[in-house]
Amino acid sequence: MGDILHALPAVTALRKAHPAWHIGWAVEPRWRALLTAEAGEAEGRRSVQRPLVDQIHFVPTKAWSKRPLTKVTWDGILATRRELRASDYDAVLDLQGSIRSAVLSRMTGCHRTIGDSQPWEGPARFLYTERIETIGAHVIEKAMELASDVAGDLLMPEQPWLPVDAGAEVWCDHIVPKSGGRPVVLLNPGAGWGAKCWPAERYGLVARELTKAGARVMVNAGPGEDALAARVVAYSGGMAETVVCTLPQLISLTRRIALMIGGDTGPLHLACALGKPVVGIYGPTDPHRNGPYGSEFRVLRSPVSVRDHSRKPDTEAGLLTIQPEAVLQAAWDVAVIADGARSEGLQ
Repeated sequence: MGDILHALPAVTALRKAHPAWHIGWAVEPRWRALLTAEAGEAEGRRSVQRPLVDQIHFVPTKAWSKRPLTKVTWDGILATRRELRASDYDAVLDLQGSIRSAVLSRMTGCHRTIGDSQPWEGPARFLYTERIETIGAHVIEKAMELASDVAGDLLMPEQPWLPVDAGAEVWCDHIVPKSGGRPVVLLNPGAGWGAKCWPAERYGLVARELTKAGARVMVNAGPGEDALAARVVAYSGGMAETVVCTLPQLISLTRRIALMIGGDTGPLHLACALGKPVVGIYGPTDPHRNGPYGSEFRVLRSPVSVRDHSRKPDTEAGLLTIQPEAVLQAAWDVAVIADGARSEGLQ
């Protein structure tokens, strides 16, 4: 999810600079809501909104990796290869920089496969026909440099165009009306692995103080995170509320929040993509590379934290040094929670 969101500003800029170009995107099916949505009824038929791309290639690489030697997997790979080649692309950009994405770029049969000279997974570079020496620190900046090379112009990051799902908007109307009510703060306590997760009890304390200041605090429960969200709500004294939603619903909900607080994870990057204020609580990942970007934000990271992607299960030591008071102060710095309310610390 984060990789797609980090690529969106570059693709949006490419689309704005060259609206007549045919742009396709290869993506895991579970992230389709970031690129396409049911936009409602039009002339008696369901209409689809796809603001950025002309074509989407759904590539279930995660499912393939679980059953790599089966006939179903190999049939799927060959069908994907035929589909990609039939599209006859003039250039392919690998904006992820993984071996998997680089292999997929070669499956297109395109004579131009373009990637970073120093990709996230080093061996991927040998699969590119063109390697771009990027100088940006953040992955969004690197993606912009790759897109600029294809465009032939110096492109600047654009706020991404994300689709609007009609059904998700109806759901959200019942959860968070578009007008009136208290400002909504969305907490996202989960992350890809345990070392990136700030403690639930501290999220609960933050939720309690924000509620006292006049906010409505919602805790996003991603897949398998119901128990984690419930702990945050319990530590808030029941002042926060859990929200369980699909990806289209999360997009709709995020459009209506006043502030997002979370670690280095997809929902935080989604809030940035939608221009919402965010507070990022970082530990073993480097915010200079993949921190908040493109919106008003504050990042909290301890100087003792070191970059480590080994997916350890326990909260990283540096992350544990960040206290709720610091998170609250960052929240006051980036967002108006309620009628100028501010806090000098925990009450």
